[in-house]
Amino acid sequence: MMQIDLNSDLGEGFGPWPMGDDAAMLDIVTSANIACGGHAGDPEVMYRTLRLAAERGVIIGAHPGYADKAGFGRRIIPMSPPEIARMVAAQIGALVGVAGLAGARVAYVKPHGALGNLAADDRAVADAILTAVPKGMSVLAISGTELELAARAAGVEVCSEIFADRAYLPNGRLVPRSRPDSMLHDPEAAAARLIAFLQTGLMPVIGAEPIPLAAQSICVHGDSPGALHMAEVIRDRLQAAGVTLAPFLT
Repeated sequence: MMQIDLNSDLGEGFGPWPMGDDAAMLDIVTSANIACGGHAGDPEVMYRTLRLAAERGVIIGAHPGYADKAGFGRRIIPMSPPEIARMVAAQIGALVGVAGLAGARVAYVKPHGALGNLAADDRAVADAILTAVPKGMSVLAISGTELELAARAAGVEVCSEIFADRAYLPNGRLVPRSRPDSMLHDPEAAAARLIAFLQTGLMPVIGAEPIPLAAQSICVHGDSPGALHMAEVIRDRLQAAGVTLAPFLT
């Protein structure tokens, strides 16, 4: 029987503006990447999301990104690697501090959006992020990227993820969101692709033959339209196929 983690990016509201249904999503996923006030989130949103996750026994990760709420962290902000390290450290520290008040524990770090995509290809950025990861925390990295390789080289526990609702390029990177074919919108098609991947280890890509990837976690975005329905269908189809959903960390 196969086993895999199901994660989602949550806590991405800000002030009175909600983003997705975090409470419902936390009833589905096994790990939650919680925004740290950079691309999204604020102390109150962090606190509420941390409490909800802790109450449900969902493993919690910090989800730092560029401090660019207007762009939702999906634009690269020119920064040197040391500046990125300090930004990521500050955001992780903020979430850890609020987690102490919420009775929760932050167990891993997953870079968000443009920062995560940059760390996928830029070893200096990947190394900078790793210097900000507190000792004892793990890293969740896009499968087959520089961040994954850098974490292994640094002796940091790392788990690889694939995306349920994103299309892939032949080099294993995600199709940029600026393209109309970047997202998968059909939950049944997304679930079928995941089941085939788990059976073969091959990920379909645009314009080429499927490529091999390794993964211990599947990400379902919490901010996209129909995200909750997508997550529900994926959970149900995976379980019906004999896949056990369990956190990648204990």
